[in-house]
Amino acid sequence: MAEAAQASLLGRIAVSAKLITQEQLLAALHEQDRLGPSKRLGDILLDLGYLSQAQLDWLLRAQVTLLERQRRAEGEAQREAQAQRQQAMTERGAIATAAPATPRPSGDRMLDRILSKAIQIHASDVHLHTGLPVQMRVSGRLLKANSPPLEPEQSEALVMEILTEQERADFTEHNDLDFAYFLPGVGRFRGNVYRQRKGIDAVFRPIPLEPPTLDQLGMPSSLARLTSFHQGLVLVTGPAGCGKSSTLAALINLINEDRPDHVITVEDPVEFMHRSKTCVVNQRQVRKHTGSFANALRAALREDPDVIAIGELRDLETISLAITAAETGHLVLGTLHTNDAARTINRILDAYPPEQQSQIRAMISESLRAIVSQRLVPVVDGSRRVPALEILLVNIAVSNLIREERVFQLRSVMQTGRSAGMCLFDDSLLDLVRAGTISKATARKYCEDPKPFV
Repeated sequence: MAEAAQASLLGRIAVSAKLITQEQLLAALHEQDRLGPSKRLGDILLDLGYLSQAQLDWLLRAQVTLLERQRRAEGEAQREAQAQRQQAMTERGAIATAAPATPRPSGDRMLDRILSKAIQIHASDVHLHTGLPVQMRVSGRLLKANSPPLEPEQSEALVMEILTEQERADFTEHNDLDFAYFLPGVGRFRGNVYRQRKGIDAVFRPIPLEPPTLDQLGMPSSLARLTSFHQGLVLVTGPAGCGKSSTLAALINLINEDRPDHVITVEDPVEFMHRSKTCVVNQRQVRKHTGSFANALRAALREDPDVIAIGELRDLETISLAITAAETGHLVLGTLHTNDAARTINRILDAYPPEQQSQIRAMISESLRAIVSQRLVPVVDGSRRVPALEILLVNIAVSNLIREERVFQLRSVMQTGRSAGMCLFDDSLLDLVRAGTISKATARKYCEDPKPFV
């Protein structure tokens, strides 16, 4: 595994330094699969004539340097975690000897106990609704806790106790609020609180303390190729709750491990925390660190970024700035609430006035690099959910279809492009059925064409 990881790193460095193309790397990896793991990737690149001996020597030195940086970063992270644990122990000791205070210390609050329980049972969301018991989403199903309904005053008190003074002021002004909450010793949570007819409601989503890997998410390792681009637009799309933010975090983490770049993320709120490893990573939260996504993106273009990650492309201004950034030499990663590749492209185009769409169509055809659309589907026993994917990799044929207003033909290109790594949702579902992971009945609920699942 270590040798494979180093080979993957060597290949990504070579593509990153523009010594070889992504296609040449894939060809070399295919040759390595044929010859066996004893044949090193660097030697294969040399044998195929893709690299000179001097270039290979430079690559090997760069690989050693990056691995040393990673080891140093891991050591620093361990020391930082130890310092945080020591600080938390000191704070807990101070709380234990101090007089009772308001609000109550973290862990004593009823909401903290609810969130701790959610972590224990692997709930993906926690719902607090006035007039109903606490509910948690487990394996895609919303389950009611064995507790009395929340009274309006109780629901409001649960949430207001954990908000900062500024967050309370923002909620009072707007009647809804996105925020992040850290519960020491338990985890981070993305929260949304809003006012409705019966009172104040809130939804919390647990966020792991460390960014996930593609393997942990059940995503194919081939998606790592998306981090080798140095310019262009990569989009992760899907309905709410399908894991877009997790996939985006996994891609950012890969970049952070392999490339000496400057990464800026713009989120609402900041979810996964990225410590600087081989990259310098700056994370900005809308309303807390910047006025809006658009403000942050305009500023980012003057902050010498290599990679810009956008939590969500919400409006025309944000979409326009993202495309501009992708065109001006940056790798832009973002998410959209769309169900597949064709709808994603049309959604972007529809954000513009009709008279601008022809120009934007040409810009997208040149700047778009890939679209990964995902949905989470329950496994046979209902114990968890796994991703089903649609993957569009932009090549000359795809660019021409976008430019010539023939987006409806993308499905046929993806069908014929499977060997290049493209995939349709139905093909992904069929693979899951054949593997015995999901049932045909489940596949029929999510597919475009039910015929293969009858």
